Amino acid sequence: MTGLPRGTTVRRDAGLYGYERALRRAGLAPVAGVDEAGRGACAGPLVAAAAILPEGRSGIVPGLADSKLLTARARERCYDQVVRRALAWSVVVVEPGECDRLGMHVANVEALRRALARLPHRPSYVLTDGFPVDGLEVPGLAMWKGDRVAACISAASVIAKVTRDRLMCELHERYPAYDFATHKGYITDEHAAALAEHGPSEVHRMRFVNVRRAAGIVDPPPLSLEPHLEPPDRAGSPHPVQEAVR
Repeated sequence: MTGLPRGTTVRRDAGLYGYERALRRAGLAPVAGVDEAGRGACAGPLVAAAAILPEGRSGIVPGLADSKLLTARARERCYDQVVRRALAWSVVVVEPGECDRLGMHVANVEALRRALARLPHRPSYVLTDGFPVDGLEVPGLAMWKGDRVAACISAASVIAKVTRDRLMCELHERYPAYDFATHKGYITDEHAAALAEHGPSEVHRMRFVNVRRAAGIVDPPPLSLEPHLEPPDRAGSPHPVQEAVR
């Protein structure tokens, strides 16, 4: 990733849309944001999303913010606005077994790459949350807490979080003993108690020590360097059913 182009400045008080505006002034449009949800969970999929918001008033999403700062109801409202207003958006789902096979960091990077690549419009610049992502094939900038300072990253974070929460509620119906609808696969006292009582389900991630302990396993699964994510016709279908790419 290359950092901001020379001469591009963003005022500290520019607000959530300041980075996109500055990059557009520099001739780098469209600007995409990418983010993921579920990296730290010990059960369920990893979900990555990419989003491009339009210029002007149509790209201003009411209530948009870092998905972790919004209530579940506010996220759902924001999700509806984002997918309606976005020039393009995409979602990729990485199943728990693939997270185990690749390791979380590799799975995370590959999912972000795939989400960006699946956008129907090739961006001129990409903003990522947290760490640099190599291999994106377009210039970009990694931003600390980017989902709080760049609208396109916030939009991607909302898409990823809402999609994953919906998938975890579906998994709750299949595995009610773990109460996935409440904690969404993250470790809590209640989740730990369910693991101790029932052992891991098929959707728990065996790279997490607490999951292996509940299964009576010491060593993590072997790593593979070959990513093999879901095929494009399945990757990231939100629920209720909508197109995963727009």
